[in-house]
Amino acid sequence: MKLRLHFVVDPMGWLCVSMVFGIWLYNTFFIPKLVLLPHYNEGHIPWAIVVCYYIASTLCIAALLRASTADPGRLPVDPHIPHAEREHWELCNKCNLMRPKRSHHCSRCGHCVRRMDHHCPWINNCVGEDNHWLFLQLCFYTQVLSLFTLALDFCQYYYFQPLTGQDQEKFTTRHELALLRVSALMGLVMFGGMTSLFYTQLTGILSDTTTIEKMAPFSNEIYGSKKSWQRALAEVCGTRWKLLWLIPLRSRQPIQAGHHFRTHV
Repeated sequence: MKLRLHFVVDPMGWLCVSMVFGIWLYNTFFIPKLVLLPHYNEGHIPWAIVVCYYIASTLCIAALLRASTADPGRLPVDPHIPHAEREHWELCNKCNLMRPKRSHHCSRCGHCVRRMDHHCPWINNCVGEDNHWLFLQLCFYTQVLSLFTLALDFCQYYYFQPLTGQDQEKFTTRHELALLRVSALMGLVMFGGMTSLFYTQLTGILSDTTTIEKMAPFSNEIYGSKKSWQRALAEVCGTRWKLLWLIPLRSRQPIQAGHHFRTHV
C-alpha cells in the first residue's frame, strides 16, 4: 500500500497542531541547549543519553507528521463492493454512500472513515483504520519524550554537577522560570495526558472496540472479539513484525484474517 496524504482544511485543527509542534520545538531545542549538551560537553552524562533523546524526539515528530497527514481510511465515492461482502455494508444517512459496517461519518472532515475511532483536533485528522497505529505511536513517543524531559529537569537541579563554563547565579536568574517551571509543567501535563490516552487506545485495540462504539451504549451491534494481544496489535499496525510496530516511516499493509497467526520479533 503506497503512502496517501490527507489534509483537513480546519483552522482550529491547524491551531491545535501548531501548539503541539511548538511544544515539541521547545523540548527539542531549549532543553538540549541548556541542559543536555552543556553537561555532555563537560563529561557529566554519556553520549548515549544524548543520542537516545534525539532519537525519541525524531520519532515523536515523525509520528505526529505521519498521523496528521496519513489517510485515516477515507472511503471512495463509488467503492467496489464484493458480492460476498454486501451484507457487511450499509448506507450512510449523511452522505448517502455505501460504507462497511463500523465506519463512521466525520462531520468535521465531511466523509466516512473505515473503522473510525474518533476525530482528534490535536493532529487535525480522523483516527481510523489506516492511521490508528500512527496515533498510537504518537502517544507512546510523546510519553517517552515527556518523561525524558522531566528527568533532565530533575537532574539539572538535584543531581548534575554545576557547569563550570557558565555563571550559575546568572543561569538560574535567566532560565529558572522557563526551565524548571514551564518545561516541568509541560512535561507533567503531556506525560499525564498521553499516558491516559495511550491506555485508553490500547485497551480499545485489545478489546476490538473503537471510542465511538464505546460511546454508543444503545447500539445493538457487538463488535468486540477475543483476540490475542499480538494479533490485535498486528492487525492495527499492519505487520506481524513487532519491531516495525515502532517505526512510523513505513506503509501499512492490511492483514487478512486466517486460522493460524504468528508474530515475529
